[in-house]
Amino acid sequence: MNLSSAAEAVLFAASEPVTPADLARALQCDETTAQDAVRALQDRLERDGSGLHVLRIAEGYQMATRPAYRDAVGRLMAREAGKLSRAALETLAIVAYRQPTTQPEIEAVRGVGCGSVLRTLMERNLVSEAGRRTTVGRPILYATTPSFLHYFALADLSELPPLGESPTDEGQVERVEE
Repeated sequence: MNLSSAAEAVLFAASEPVTPADLARALQCDETTAQDAVRALQDRLERDGSGLHVLRIAEGYQMATRPAYRDAVGRLMAREAGKLSRAALETLAIVAYRQPTTQPEIEAVRGVGCGSVLRTLMERNLVSEAGRRTTVGRPILYATTPSFLHYFALADLSELPPLGESPTDEGQVERVEE
């Protein structure tokens, strides 16, 4: 059996990132051999100019389309329901950078209530309860989940951009004259 091709089949069939241990179990080999098979697969996909590549996401591997083909795939998928609102993205960013954090702390940063937004993020499994703060009232602590890493294609939280870094072009920002 060609382990690189077997790894390709396993990663293609999986709907979630596959951990090295799970991949090794599927390929009936040790983790080092499974990781070598993934590296060989990555090299082959790169060499062949494939529209696919293997990403390291949330402590595992996942087959994905290359960013260069995002528009073509996006036109096919057109998943409007999968988008997050601005309020959800703001709340999620606060949780991601300040985790674990409480609802009152999130609301203090945003300046508005966020109970329904937090419920939506929990329903989508992007945020979960991470315990309780040991203060008066023992408020619930919120943190991001592995699904958050998957949604944003991050290997771990260290890949979050530094605070203060703006993804927008300075030329695209409109200034309001007072």
